[in-house]
Amino acid sequence: MAEGGGEEAEAEAEAEERLRAEAGLELRAPVREEQFAAVIAHLRHNFFADEPLNRAVALCAPGQPHAELEAHALATLRDGLSCVALHGATGQVAGVALNGVTRPGDVARARAALDALADTKFRRIFSLLYGANLQLDLFGAHGVDRVFECRILSVDRRWRGKGLACALLRRSEAIARQHGFKVLKEDATGLFSQRVAERCGLRAVAQVRYVDAAARDEASGHAPILPPRPHDCLKVMVKILH
Repeated sequence: MAEGGGEEAEAEAEAEERLRAEAGLELRAPVREEQFAAVIAHLRHNFFADEPLNRAVALCAPGQPHAELEAHALATLRDGLSCVALHGATGQVAGVALNGVTRPGDVARARAALDALADTKFRRIFSLLYGANLQLDLFGAHGVDRVFECRILSVDRRWRGKGLACALLRRSEAIARQHGFKVLKEDATGLFSQRVAERCGLRAVAQVRYVDAAARDEASGHAPILPPRPHDCLKVMVKILH
């Protein structure tokens, strides 16, 4: 349970109890190394194909591996701040929140490293994400030298619509508080993840409309990224943890 944030802690406990009672799901943190393979398998069948930007460029088919996305996920898992929802009866992964630490200069270095990657679709997606973040200085604005970032929030299709995404994000906030973070951030790329973030108290500090980004891409001779409706913008969303 988180220290501080009493209302948030109470909401987290109530949500997790409801998931146990109604769906047989248990949230656990941190994700252990022996669970990494199951988490990656879950992502291949869900997030990798379903995330709006991935879907817009047809990054990969459901169940298909993706080297760069898997490297990104594994690096985040190794930060030891992620949480997983498991179905108690089967042990299957029902959902995950992959959380990592971002420090000053990390985004600029990651953006520069994209140039060495062969996968142009991956580069286009992360260029958009990193570009939005490079317009911000969360470190200077809030007097911190690290930010807790929810990088991937994913729920298996079979357990969607039960409040699991919100429960995972609330548990992530509890982890952030336990580790003394003052800023929680998520790049919410679709309408549904934005609604979840808003329910958990995050607010948009930057926004990129996909039609505007597409117009800039076309003007510079690049293929545009236009996710399907109802996803119309990327929002960088933040919650300050007192």
